[in-house]
Amino acid sequence: MKKITAITALIIILFGAHSADAQKNQEQLAQDFQKLSGKWTGSLTYLDYSSGKPYTMAADIEVKRINDSNEFEFINTYPKEKSANSTQIISISQDGKYIGKEEVISRTKLAEGQIQIVTQRQGKDGNDNKEALIKQTYTISGTSFSTRKEVLFSADNKWILRHEYVYSKK
Repeated sequence: MKKITAITALIIILFGAHSADAQKNQEQLAQDFQKLSGKWTGSLTYLDYSSGKPYTMAADIEVKRINDSNEFEFINTYPKEKSANSTQIISISQDGKYIGKEEVISRTKLAEGQIQIVTQRQGKDGNDNKEALIKQTYTISGTSFSTRKEVLFSADNKWILRHEYVYSKK
């Protein structure tokens, strides 16, 4: 009987520690994304798969937290290409392991005081909609914000920089 009680107590302790870590991870990511609240101005540089050359255009973003939740609204505007404007909701999972459908691979404090969050997911990319591993890198500070999307196609061994947004606080 003592063994069962000890095992049960150990399971409860381990579950409690895991739950506390998950909540801490989720809260930390929410705090990181909260720093993005407001209006940002910048640019988007993306790889044009047809020409193989990078293309840069003006891009702005406004980030809003939705009612103290784990969801953030990203309102993307392109001053010279209004038809490309879009809104995206980014949601942080309750366990802090996912941002949307992307698994959080790492969260690092950089020397300059920035936070870098790297996520990964399987998906499709390119003009041929090929299978790929897609990596997203968020770099956040109080005055700058960037996101990089890199793609590793199934048959390749070299990452391709698909696009990068670079912003500064308005």
